[in-house]
Amino acid sequence: MRQRLVRGWWAAAFAAALAVPLWLSIGVGGHENVLLRLAVEFGLLGTSALAATVVLPARMRSLTRALGIEKVLGGHRYLGMMTVTLVLAHVVFVVVGNPANLARLDLLHAPPAGRAATLATGAMVLIVALTVLRRRLRTGYKWWRRVHRGLAAAALVLTALHVWWLNHMIRDAAMRAWFVGLATAVLLCAAYRWVLRPLLHGRAEFVVLGIRPESPTVSTLVLEPRRARHSWGYRPVAYAPGQFAWIRLHRWALFPEEHPFTIASAARPGRVEFTVSHIGAFTTALRELEPGRSVWLDGPHGTFSVDHLRTSGLVLVAGGVGITPMMSMLRTLADRGDRRPHRLIVAARHVEDLLFRDELAAIAARIPLTVTEVLSRPPEGWQGATGRITPQLLDALLPGAFRRNQLDYFICGSTAMVEGTREAITALDVPAHRIHTEQFQMV
Repeated sequence: MRQRLVRGWWAAAFAAALAVPLWLSIGVGGHENVLLRLAVEFGLLGTSALAATVVLPARMRSLTRALGIEKVLGGHRYLGMMTVTLVLAHVVFVVVGNPANLARLDLLHAPPAGRAATLATGAMVLIVALTVLRRRLRTGYKWWRRVHRGLAAAALVLTALHVWWLNHMIRDAAMRAWFVGLATAVLLCAAYRWVLRPLLHGRAEFVVLGIRPESPTVSTLVLEPRRARHSWGYRPVAYAPGQFAWIRLHRWALFPEEHPFTIASAARPGRVEFTVSHIGAFTTALRELEPGRSVWLDGPHGTFSVDHLRTSGLVLVAGGVGITPMMSMLRTLADRGDRRPHRLIVAARHVEDLLFRDELAAIAARIPLTVTEVLSRPPEGWQGATGRITPQLLDALLPGAFRRNQLDYFICGSTAMVEGTREAITALDVPAHRIHTEQFQMV
């Protein structure tokens, strides 16, 4: 109930960000030309959408807990595309409404307001282009993230300068108050994200207790709070099983690098564990951390958790290291002595990629848990399921239609695995609100 209220509040806030300036602009005259009037409306919508695009990923916990990280980042991408579309429409109507305005696009001779608008538009288009082509260009995530942030900051500043120097809308007191309020909201979110959160990282400092290997390419990072229990500033980590946190190796840095990882340990105070697949420079650096080394956590975030809903049982579907949030849930349920029936379906290529097999057997002895392993490249003599997760496989594993509709389904893994499994579950007429997903590639 509380999550629905928070989601409703945020939805109303973003809707107001788009609708209020249009309502206020009704009383602002100055354009009898219909096309130029449309240009103004598209410009207002584009400015508000740009502000909302920046605010959405600011890591406000009420937002990430209400929507989940997938919806937050998905909304960020959607608003970004919408912003560019609105801004380009604004430019088109400005020129079509008065062809003489084409001179405003000349960076050498245009007035300051025109130059700021052209550069801001170029920055936004470049953000979208680099995002769409990132994989094709094979640019590293670290480089792409820095360029993305730099271009976004430039687009924001240049847009503000364009509005200020144009001095058309802000002559009206109501519109001026709106733009000031919008700019203040963006600045407060930026201060919260880049100033306040790093300052609070002193309370989020953790020490490495050790690295526990799980396979040749996967290991578990074991952490505990740096501050001693009962000392000033000590803050136990309170998280729901299945949530995640960003890990940062340096508290202060000009270009801080941090990555999100799901918490793998049971939801209990004290130690925190992250199971990591070492496929990049950052994750490799995590494996090489020495005991006693400090790291900083930003979290918890996300809604991918059984604690956020009421259900009669779980069906957990994990691909590879996507089993991490499932382990947090199952470990927590075992600690609680949960008696509901649960099923875990683990998909992997090779038998060597199956993680936590012994521990899962031990958990299954404590709570009603059935584990099914599915291999796409099984060894000779493999007696378990093979291939992909299909509706036929799920139909054979799950109870009848009425019973399966009372269960909740959690899916975590690669994008292809998550989407394929979601389609397979949907084909069994499971209600959409019963299906919860989290993907590795969210950028």
